[in-house]
Amino acid sequence: MSALLFAAQSGWGKSYHGQAWMESNADAYEGMVVMDYCGEYRGLVKYGLAQHWIVGPAERNLSVSGWVDVLASNPKLVLERHNSLTAEEWREVCDRVAEAARRLDRDQLVVVDEAHFVVPQQGKLPDALKSIATTGRGAGTSSMWITQRLAEIDKTITTQCQSRMLGGFKGGDLGSVSVEYPEDVHDPAKNPSPANLPRELVPSDPERPTSLQKFKDDDGHTIGSEWIYSDDSGEIRRINTQNVTMHSTHYGSQGNDLQPPEYTA
Repeated sequence: MSALLFAAQSGWGKSYHGQAWMESNADAYEGMVVMDYCGEYRGLVKYGLAQHWIVGPAERNLSVSGWVDVLASNPKLVLERHNSLTAEEWREVCDRVAEAARRLDRDQLVVVDEAHFVVPQQGKLPDALKSIATTGRGAGTSSMWITQRLAEIDKTITTQCQSRMLGGFKGGDLGSVSVEYPEDVHDPAKNPSPANLPRELVPSDPERPTSLQKFKDDDGHTIGSEWIYSDDSGEIRRINTQNVTMHSTHYGSQGNDLQPPEYTA
């Protein structure tokens, strides 16, 4: 996998889809650490793929060597941020965890959720996290960087990712990532001409919009979404998460759509 950028706008199902990737890759690595910003990946724990730690004020002060011991004793681990930790405090924890992971001689997967908080474009990029993205592959470490704000994640991270899984976007976020196909395909409100798209990105149903879409059931619940996978080897494909098989339960909240009040004339 090496380094994978996993991104879509809020509500597109990125944490669900990301968990499916974690589940399918967990057994391929000796170690896995998931830096869980919002507490969305407990399903991996319940399914038996990982242990679970809540990182609060006490764990915040754990040294790098302390984290080495934790990761060595818990090879597959979901670290959930306690809501008392600020984004800056969590960033410091994640950098120490990343440094601890680098010190362990093993094939491992490091997952950074809500990566725009952990490796933001503004400010100094934490050294260990930078190393995970830039040199991790040579040390046997793969990484996933999950975000909904591409414009706010450090470009050093996005440019070092050898593969990308990108969903729907609005606004200028997608301009932060270079893709080899028309960006309009990622905007659900647009419908670029099939003639302008690579064959792999044209929907099989000619009646459907060419841009990526979300799918809902009769009750308005999201049951799937479309994504584009691409990598530096030139592979490109359109993916519908309705076809994704995942055994662990995803507990992330999808939220509720805000409904407008009734307006009288």
